[in-house]
Amino acid sequence: MRVIAGTLGGRRLRAPRGSSTRPTSDRVREALFAMLGPIDGALVLDLFAGTGALGIEALSRGARAAVFVERSPRALEVLRANLGALDLAPERAEVRPGDALATLRMAAERGEKYDLVLLDPPYATAHALDAGLSELVPTVLADGGRVVAESDRRAPLELLASGLARERDRRYGDTSITIHRHR
Repeated sequence: MRVIAGTLGGRRLRAPRGSSTRPTSDRVREALFAMLGPIDGALVLDLFAGTGALGIEALSRGARAAVFVERSPRALEVLRANLGALDLAPERAEVRPGDALATLRMAAERGEKYDLVLLDPPYATAHALDAGLSELVPTVLADGGRVVAESDRRAPLELLASGLARERDRRYGDTSITIHRHR
């Protein structure tokens, strides 16, 4: 696994052993960021960050800063190692250990706004998160901000919030990518 493009392009990323963390493949990340286009200066929230591959790719492609949210101790260890190996300062790459929904609630209470929210929950639990994410994600999106939802195509993550317009859908094997824009 590597960073695809940008200032960190070609650099290798670690992944935890086992199957509990499923990093987004290089092919899917490349296609996703091609769909998003320029993200220069964006503030990014990478929920269910795992290895940090999506948020790191965003930083490499010009995002101003990223907040990484992960609750698995094993994934957190690898995430921090990846950020350290890439010399990404805490001001640009903040790690918040904990539950994604609880973190969204706290971010909303603080009035935080993000230009890009990356959602890549464990495929097995993605569908169960539909209601909570649909309610909370719009509260932290900047006007015109976008949400990327990655999930299993057989049980896709559905964001049904008012104020979110579906912009694009793509499938890559078993992976479904949906991009929404905040109205």
